[in-house]
Amino acid sequence: MRGVSPLAAIPSPAQGVWHLGPLPVRGYAISILIGIAVAIWLTQRRWTQRGGRPGVVLDIATWAVPFGVVGGRLYHVMTTWQPYFGPDGDPISALYIWEGGLGVWGAIGLGALGGWIGARRAGVRLPPMADAAAPGIALAQGIGRLGNWFNNELYGGPTDLPWGLRIYRWDQSAGHAVLGSDGRPEVLGTFHPTFLYELLWAFGAAGVVIWADRRWRLGHGRVFGMYVALYTVGRLWIEMLRTDPANHILGLRLNVWTALLVGTVATVLTLLSARRHPGREASLLRPGVAQATSARAAPAPSAGNGNA
Repeated sequence: MRGVSPLAAIPSPAQGVWHLGPLPVRGYAISILIGIAVAIWLTQRRWTQRGGRPGVVLDIATWAVPFGVVGGRLYHVMTTWQPYFGPDGDPISALYIWEGGLGVWGAIGLGALGGWIGARRAGVRLPPMADAAAPGIALAQGIGRLGNWFNNELYGGPTDLPWGLRIYRWDQSAGHAVLGSDGRPEVLGTFHPTFLYELLWAFGAAGVVIWADRRWRLGHGRVFGMYVALYTVGRLWIEMLRTDPANHILGLRLNVWTALLVGTVATVLTLLSARRHPGREASLLRPGVAQATSARAAPAPSAGNGNA
């Protein structure tokens, strides 16, 4: 049955995948890739402003990005395991990342591990690199949420607000709306656009941490910690609006508990960092690398006149 929706509503795409010959072009994948590109660009700019070498960012990104994508998918599959490993589940579909399903918590966690590996190989400290990357990561998260818009997924409860989101009945495997008997996309109704709420919140968080970093010259991971704390505050109330299936603990969605835990840890570590390490790092290089670099840069000692 076709749902009824008000005239004033945000439209959703009726198609999320297009084909260029045999090559499928998916709105979800394009959103993720654009977000990654923006994050790398902004991180490189902020890193060079802190005195770092530009090429290091791309070197680290080759580790952090794949780790982050794998981590995001693992978190989604582990916390929403029923469609893959439950009754009548399809384990192979756990690999179908193009159909949607990336958990930001896993992406940040495993992406940080990849970043640590890349930073260690590049000889730079991870905290200042994380501080340089934080706003870009926030922007990437916001841009990536457009992928949910293309897939008509992760919306909130019904609403008649002017910014309500028109949602179609969706064929996830085919990547397009289901057509009704009249040949038009079947409308389920209008719902809270939680993808848009998170996009705007992530963009706002990016702006706040950039401003705070310029105002107080934050260092030692505090920019990254502030970004995580701000994001989790927004994720808490946005998560409460979502109506998509999710596992619950003590009556609350699992991601609500994750946001509470991650936000609390980020806040505590940021405050401890401010107390123990005020200001910014004296060097962007790891201790051993910094010493070796200083030794190479030091002038050679004079040979003298040979007198004993």
